[in-house]
Amino acid sequence: MVTLFGNFDKNKKYIEERFNTKIKLEDNQLKIIGEGLNIEFTKELIIELINEIKANKDLDFQKIKYFADMLERDNKELIKESLNNSIITTASGKPIKAKTLGQQNYIEKIKNNDVVFAIGPAGTGKTYLAVAMAVRSFKQGEVNRIILTRPAVEAGESLGFLPGDLQDKVDPYLRPLYDGLFEILGFEAYQNLVEKGLIEIAPLAYMRGRTLDNAFVILDEAQNTTNEQMKMFLTRLGYGSKAIITGDKTQIDLPKGRISGLKIAEKILKNIKGIEFQNFTSIDVVRHPLVQKIIDAYDSEDERKAKERKAKEDLKDLEK
Repeated sequence: MVTLFGNFDKNKKYIEERFNTKIKLEDNQLKIIGEGLNIEFTKELIIELINEIKANKDLDFQKIKYFADMLERDNKELIKESLNNSIITTASGKPIKAKTLGQQNYIEKIKNNDVVFAIGPAGTGKTYLAVAMAVRSFKQGEVNRIILTRPAVEAGESLGFLPGDLQDKVDPYLRPLYDGLFEILGFEAYQNLVEKGLIEIAPLAYMRGRTLDNAFVILDEAQNTTNEQMKMFLTRLGYGSKAIITGDKTQIDLPKGRISGLKIAEKILKNIKGIEFQNFTSIDVVRHPLVQKIIDAYDSEDERKAKERKAKEDLKDLEK
């Protein structure tokens, strides 16, 4: 059990987060709490991992991720059949549904918690599903307004040199948020809600000094926040509000030497009740099939470099 659960229950926590289940050890028996396929996948994964421990007397964390990925890849059709519930219908009549178990877990966490962090690679639906859930909450009267924000991090070009007024300057940074709202609401409905002040899309700097009551607030591209900005955003939350924070830790555009506020938040807020984290993997990518392969290739390269660094550090320790 010690090998299976890992140091400080690291492996156990990953499995629980991956399949939205709870694993308990009671009277020398493992009890899995959850729903449907999530329970089955957790059970199958644990059996696979126990066999791995028996064979090799050890368990590498990367193998846990690999076995979990294989489980989902081998059961794609089964997963597809189980994800029938529509979140909301777009302006064109298309139902928006979860397409992977990770996305389904994400939706459930948003429904049941006031603060949810969605962390993972591009194309996993982090922002789009958050926008869909925001519109759903607004239409059901759970919140009075929708606020979407993201840090305007510059990539080699100063905002001051872009043409137009302030709104024109920040619009390119906020375009992905507009796109999701246009598709779900339709342009006319979106414009009407913006004019009434019921939908607001603004750079993160505009959030300072405000208290956001009865609002569904989405912070996108959170990997580009500083620690101070993240703390400022999280402390804006008022009564009756819900906050979703999305980001990809592999795409940080902050100046060299600055630590991402998303990384710090993940470390210090992980065990606070009411705050949940949903970690997506390449399995949850719903864009072009090549995107999944690209992400896997980059992840493999990162792992190779990490092993090289560790080997060099170990060699230095031996030389000392």
